[in-house]
Amino acid sequence: MSADIGGRECLCYWLGHVRLSRIIILVSVILFLVPLITHYYLSSVESGVSSNIHDVHSHLDLSEDYSLLKAQELRTRVEELIRIKGSVSSELRDMESKRQKLQLELTSYTRHIEQLKQELLHQQTELNRLKISVEQAQVAQREALQQNTPELALPLRLTANVLPDTLKPISIKSSENCRMHSCFDHSRCSLTSAFPVYLYDPDMYPVMNNGWDVDGFIKTTLKQTLGYNPHLTHDPKEACIFLVLVGEALADSKEINSRPLDLNALKKLPYWGGDGRNHVLINLARRDLSVGLGDVFHSMDTGRAILVQSTFSYSLFRPKFDLIVSPVLGPPGGDVWQDCVSMLPARRKYLLSFQGEMKNHSAKINSNLTPYFGDDELIIQKLATPSIESVKELDMFIVEHLREMARGTTSDKFLFEFECVPANEEVQGGGGNDWALCGTDSSRKAVLKESTFALILVPGNPDLISTTLLQARIYEALRSGAIPVILGGDKVELSYSEVIAWRRVCIFLPRARVTELHFLLRSFPDTDLLSFRRQGRFIWERYLSSVQNTVDTIVAVLRDRLGIPPKPVDDIPAISVFNSTFKPLQTDVLTGEAEPEENLGPLEPPYASPAFRRNYSLLLTQGHELWNLWGDPFRLYPQLPFDTLLPSDAKFLGSGMGFRPIGKGAGGAGKEFCEALGGNNPREQFTVVILTYEREQVLINSLSRLHGLPYLNKVVVIWNSPKPPLEDLRWPDIGVPIHVVKATRNSLNNRFLPLDIVETEAVLSVDDDAHLRHDEIMFGFRVWREHRDRIVGFPGRFHAWDLNYQNSWLYNSNYSCELSMVLTGAAFIHKYYMYLYWYWLPQAIRDKVDEYMNCEDIAMNFLVSHVTRKPPVKVTSRWTFRCPGCPVSLSEDETHFQERHRCINFFTQVFGYTPLLNTQYRADSILFKTRIPHDKQKCFKFI
Repeated sequence: MSADIGGRECLCYWLGHVRLSRIIILVSVILFLVPLITHYYLSSVESGVSSNIHDVHSHLDLSEDYSLLKAQELRTRVEELIRIKGSVSSELRDMESKRQKLQLELTSYTRHIEQLKQELLHQQTELNRLKISVEQAQVAQREALQQNTPELALPLRLTANVLPDTLKPISIKSSENCRMHSCFDHSRCSLTSAFPVYLYDPDMYPVMNNGWDVDGFIKTTLKQTLGYNPHLTHDPKEACIFLVLVGEALADSKEINSRPLDLNALKKLPYWGGDGRNHVLINLARRDLSVGLGDVFHSMDTGRAILVQSTFSYSLFRPKFDLIVSPVLGPPGGDVWQDCVSMLPARRKYLLSFQGEMKNHSAKINSNLTPYFGDDELIIQKLATPSIESVKELDMFIVEHLREMARGTTSDKFLFEFECVPANEEVQGGGGNDWALCGTDSSRKAVLKESTFALILVPGNPDLISTTLLQARIYEALRSGAIPVILGGDKVELSYSEVIAWRRVCIFLPRARVTELHFLLRSFPDTDLLSFRRQGRFIWERYLSSVQNTVDTIVAVLRDRLGIPPKPVDDIPAISVFNSTFKPLQTDVLTGEAEPEENLGPLEPPYASPAFRRNYSLLLTQGHELWNLWGDPFRLYPQLPFDTLLPSDAKFLGSGMGFRPIGKGAGGAGKEFCEALGGNNPREQFTVVILTYEREQVLINSLSRLHGLPYLNKVVVIWNSPKPPLEDLRWPDIGVPIHVVKATRNSLNNRFLPLDIVETEAVLSVDDDAHLRHDEIMFGFRVWREHRDRIVGFPGRFHAWDLNYQNSWLYNSNYSCELSMVLTGAAFIHKYYMYLYWYWLPQAIRDKVDEYMNCEDIAMNFLVSHVTRKPPVKVTSRWTFRCPGCPVSLSEDETHFQERHRCINFFTQVFGYTPLLNTQYRADSILFKTRIPHDKQKCFKFI
């Protein structure tokens, strides 16, 4: 028994000092062997076989003879071993539980270490950003201290404050030689005066003789349209110029032989000043297009007054002083696109057309003009008869050659009518050897819209530099998209020629080149035909189409002569959705997703883009573009997307104010790139404009995601809902001001309101459910800085030709290798285009947007492409935006795409063509997918 106890103690001692793995192996062996041995032993006992007892003894390594043991004792031994196994298993379970606990603690510590590493990285990034911000602030401070030129802004007005002095009248000879330097009083027109214009009320100050009166339509509409002009003043003391309306003069009866203009009444005007300086006499033609009434100032002493009309002779016209204008044949104002026809196709039914008649009115003309010109003028006219006859012979040759051209065998078709059919003595105009108009306005328009070119024959009278009929023919041709071909154009002057580049609109040919006319017209490719046609419609719509445009253009040309900038464009006041006593709740808890750790630029205080810095130099350096290309000469804008750029070395040689070159000019990779904006323009920021409608939580999430965004100036939320925000709505503190602007009504056009609180050139227009990462926004901003005149954004779309009907466009959002639009739900645009959207774009387009509650982004793409003739720029690979949990948007409506199809085709009708252009590339970061050394960083980690 003692040996048995000693064996157990040895076994326990051995089990306590062996490794866990050995114990597990031993127990496994025991658990495997014991059942086998027990089964074998019991079988031996029952069978009485004793030959295996010795083997069993040897396997169990027991000192006693099992043959002497009973079955009960064996069971006890087995139970003891089972108990030992249970005890060992329990200890193993306890040890495994401790191991798992230690493993959980180890995982928790590891996770905590990773969090500390991320926090360390975040703090290091913030520290680097703060260092960059401090450095940028120090640079800005040094610039402010070193600045030696004042910051330009809108100037204070400096106007005259006394009435014009009365001076002696000048001689007729001096009047004939008047120029701006000799007959204009510049002292009343300071550069900062804003060019105040005073209008003599034609009802209070009539200047017409008895039996004559100014056309009622012109009188009424001129007073009305001038009332909309920002330069109008009712104080004659501060006026720079004084407008006097003298026509269109209409006689009460045909028997009246007196002149229309009463010189005595004219010179008795209260501010005439004795010599009429700074007075502008306006004679606008509308119904009577004849030479006689077109020139009411002939042989009249008007002193130093500037004459404005459509008909001038060489002897009367004073270049750069008097002004040739087009007759007012259009409506008072408003949209005029309905009067135009499509610019396409480039080549129309007739290559060239002409309708007109020159009647022999010599006797009638002489008798009619006797009251106007006097006996001396008649003698001069008779002496000039031989030269007029020679001109008539040339006219006859030209007419005959044109008829032969029409009878030719070429495939080109011509329409020439040199006699009005049916014959009508009441043809419009005539006299002065000028070609009268045939038919009605609608019949002439029907011919012109089928003509590629419109032939215009200049008056046969060599002394006429312009006639009302000539200007009327140009008006009608441009309206219908027919390119004017002026035969004899080397001897005439067109309206507003000192500012309008007519050679981009009309073809001027000497009469001697009539034999080369057909060859010349055949040489024009389609691109040039459409360029002429597009420019012609641009000039017609802006300067000729209505009374409003005519009046504004007259004022603008006179102001342009003096180098005075126009008045600034009107910003729309931003009215807060909150009243003055309510203070919205704020929260520091940001609900947006965490941004990847990446230093994208410094955090700066709000910095508005410098405004009105080119008030006086713009007209000198880019005056041609203002009048003929992308500009608007009627208003002064804070900035333009077309401002000229400095040479690269200028920023280091005296003109570095505001510039932040990469690596201070040395360049660099990602590290240096994130520290400065670089590029070709001075530093600037951008404004985020968000349009929202009753989706408060979606809006709050979007605002939260803007926290910590570099170069962000402010956020403007356009609240389109009639219901104010909830009073307990908590607005996130994102480090920049958030302005919530109340919209007057629910309209998608409100996305492009030119609000006064938007103080940056760059505007990021985003939907409230658009989710953009900070690096995507920053990359888009940097790309926009290099393409300021274009839309730069993320979701791309394109217009596709309808192959089923072959006459319309379809809106397409499928994945494509070619696009023509970038949706303004996530795009950068220049604020200049927001002004154009509201003040220049036809009202019909904004009405269509309100009708469909759709298509404002298509309208903006049309506008920008029309102005620039460039496609938009797409950045990054984003094609669509998903907003999990957001309410259903308008774009998911079944009719959404159908409406957008119709929008594209309607906008094409309004513009006269489809200005959208295709592009086949997108912009990515320069070092995107470029292998760089390990010690360098890419410009953006994920772009």
